[in-house]
Amino acid sequence: MKVIKLDETNEFTPGKMKRFFLVENSEFFKLINFNLKAGVTFPVHSHDLDGELSILVIEGNGFFLGEGDSEIPAKKGDILISQIREPHGVRAETDLRILVTIVPPI
Repeated sequence: MKVIKLDETNEFTPGKMKRFFLVENSEFFKLINFNLKAGVTFPVHSHDLDGELSILVIEGNGFFLGEGDSEIPAKKGDILISQIREPHGVRAETDLRILVTIVPPI
C-alpha cells in the first residue's frame, strides 16, 4: 500500500503547467498530478494506443478540451473519461489542479 499526499504537490509555476508523477512505471496504471496556473492550456493531444484515461479536477475551474474547438466546463469534482486515442486537453480559468489516470500506462 502507498499513501500519496496531494496537498504536498500544491505548487504552481507562473505561465506554465507543473507535473508531478505520483505512480510511475506501474504495470497497471499511471497516476499524474498536473497543476496549471490560471490561463494556462494543456494542449489537445492524443496517443496512438488503446486504453482509457480519466481527468479529475481536484481544485479550480476550467475546461476539458477535445477535438476541434470542443470545450466542456470543468470544476472541482468533475471527471472526464476518454479513450486514450480521443483528443483531450485542459484549459485553466483559475489555478487548476487535475489528477490524470491512464490505463494501461503509457
